[in-house]
Amino acid sequence: MLEGAKSMGAGAATIASAGAAIGIGNVLSSSIHSVARNPSLAKQSFGYAILGFALTEAIASFAPMMAFLISSVFRSKKESFSFASTSFFPALVK
Repeated sequence: MLEGAKSMGAGAATIASAGAAIGIGNVLSSSIHSVARNPSLAKQSFGYAILGFALTEAIASFAPMMAFLISSVFRSKKESFSFASTSFFPALVK
């Protein structure tokens, strides 16, 4: 039961990657529309677009971190954490 909950939690955390892709598309779309409406502000809107990309990508990088935390922190009481754990390096542990 714990394994299923960990898998569901990690899967739910990775849904943020799809949200980040949608967010990047929105930022790019807004940047293109703003330059098309007022080309003289292209340099300023480019800076805002880069800031929007950076913030959206930060969310996308937090999603795999949360998935790894969910899958590695919530272990059963029988398992103890080791660097060569079976969940990270299955070939090293026999």
